[in-house]
Amino acid sequence: MHIQVNTDHTIEGHEALAARIRGVVENALSRVSDHIMRVEVHLTDESGPKSRRNNKRCMMEGRLEGHQPIAVTDEAETIDLAVNGAAEKLIRLIEHTLGKLHDQRNQRTDPSPPEPTFLDQS
Repeated sequence: MHIQVNTDHTIEGHEALAARIRGVVENALSRVSDHIMRVEVHLTDESGPKSRRNNKRCMMEGRLEGHQPIAVTDEAETIDLAVNGAAEKLIRLIEHTLGKLHDQRNQRTDPSPPEPTFLDQS
C-alpha cells in the first residue's frame, strides 16, 4: 500500500509530518491493507493564517484493487485530529465496501438449472 501525503501552501509539509501521517494511516488500515493499492492524503488549512475553530481539513482517498476510489473528509482544530478522524472514517467505509462486495459475490446470480425431465420411452 502506497501512501502519498499532500499539503497546501499554508501547511508546512516537512518529512516528519508526512512520516507521522503515514504511520497513522498504516496503523488504521492494517486490517485491510491487502485490498488497498494506494491512499492519498490531502491536508489544508481552511482559514489560512486566521485562527478559526475546526479549520484543519484532511481528505483521504483510498484506491481499492479493481474498484473506483473512495474518499472521506474530516475537519478538526489540529492536523492530527483531522488525520485521525479521516482515517477512522476511511477504515469504516472500506470495511463496509468490502463487506458489500463479499455479500454480492456470495449471492447466486446464475439462473437455476432447469428441472430434469423424464421422457416416456414406451
